[in-house]
Amino acid sequence: MSERFRVAILGASGYTGAELVRLLALHPRMRVTALSADRKAGQTLAEAFPHLAHLDLPVMTKIEDIDFSAVDMVFCCLPHATTQEVLKGLPPQVKIVDLSADFRLEDPAAYEEWYGHPHQALELQKEAVYGLPEFYREKIRTARLTANTGCYVATALIPLVPILKAGAASPDDVIIDAKSGVSGAGRALREGSLFTEVSEGFAAYGVGKHRHMAEIDQELSKAVGRKVVASFTPHLLPQNRGILATIYLKGEAAAVHAALKAAYKDEFFIHVLPMGQIPQTRHVRGSNFVKIGVAPDRLPGRCIVISVLDNLVKGSSGQALQNANLMLGLPESMGLEQAPLFP
Repeated sequence: MSERFRVAILGASGYTGAELVRLLALHPRMRVTALSADRKAGQTLAEAFPHLAHLDLPVMTKIEDIDFSAVDMVFCCLPHATTQEVLKGLPPQVKIVDLSADFRLEDPAAYEEWYGHPHQALELQKEAVYGLPEFYREKIRTARLTANTGCYVATALIPLVPILKAGAASPDDVIIDAKSGVSGAGRALREGSLFTEVSEGFAAYGVGKHRHMAEIDQELSKAVGRKVVASFTPHLLPQNRGILATIYLKGEAAAVHAALKAAYKDEFFIHVLPMGQIPQTRHVRGSNFVKIGVAPDRLPGRCIVISVLDNLVKGSSGQALQNANLMLGLPESMGLEQAPLFP
């Protein structure tokens, strides 16, 4: 077997860290050599996640105790706003995939507006490549730092970018109605994520000003070549995994469907369904796949696009591994070809 790349996961005690460990367990060219979890330093990952107890993994430590000279790739799963100082201090030979929002926005002023404080690693931010491999594959191959996209954002951009680039729908009339499972909120204890708060309920949040709006607008504007402002509302679903985005567009369904089919005909992870067939979150659960459906609206000249993915895989850890494969010169789908879990 070829030499395996040494991987460190920072913030391993969260959902995205655990999902990375699950995916990397069967990766033939990467091995986990360091795990950090400051509040759980000294514990095994099995104590935090018993479902991973069968794996031979290093004990979790504090970040400052990791020898980064013995690391090839870092997956940073730390909370937003804590990542910048950590990544500034890493040796230049270490490649990084950051799963937080800290390096997604290209404009420092936009970052400060949406996140409420100045960016603390501007030089590093300048070299970050946005982490949607379907659109930035060649840049990611040569990147040192890839900024993984947000999970809601991936669900919206994967269908929208090729549609708008092809001129199949109006960029001035984009409505994204998205719903996510509770794991998208992370593992930290929050009242709004408690079972009794979520079960048997369905709620919108971040209405009118959710941070992912800046990311969506940035990428749609780049796709069209002028400013685009989309309408986006997230909702919390009483389930563990999955995102479903219902996207309303001014455009003919046939042209929208054709644009998607042409854009993704050679993409392994993106499946465009036959016209009128509608995907469900259970069709992608536990996998790195995206399924997209298109249907005509009953209003003339309008259509509805429905996109689904697993927020912890293609929306986060799976996409991070897809990016890391590119950065390390490996086949893009390596370690990610698992079929969805069903039922």
